[in-house]
Amino acid sequence: MKDFFISTREESPAWVVELGGYLDAHTAPQLEQTFQDMLERERYRIVVDFNQLDYISSAGLGVFMAFIEDVRENQGDIKLAGMTPKVFNVFDLLGFPMLYEIYDHRAEALNKFTEKVEDSTADS
Repeated sequence: MKDFFISTREESPAWVVELGGYLDAHTAPQLEQTFQDMLERERYRIVVDFNQLDYISSAGLGVFMAFIEDVRENQGDIKLAGMTPKVFNVFDLLGFPMLYEIYDHRAEALNKFTEKVEDSTADS
């Protein structure tokens, strides 16, 4: 089993959270802490890149549900990108595509935040 890892960095106009390895009941608290830290720092535009994630359990999925409301209440969003077919199937089975925007590539998700920023400045 691959070790779980999380890395975060700013890729304007959002923050990218890269996940790798296995996200399960043992590793989900690390992701919870990452999201909690982001909210405390008022980072509400988040792209989660699953490109290196091999497995996700229901505990891992629960982390996303726990934070999406707080993020959206602050005019932000969590966009998902780069899922392998195996990981996407887990999200799909539980109806996540109805709740989250899911993209093939991180750049697509980041571009959606750019479009939203441009739309909001055009409305002003």
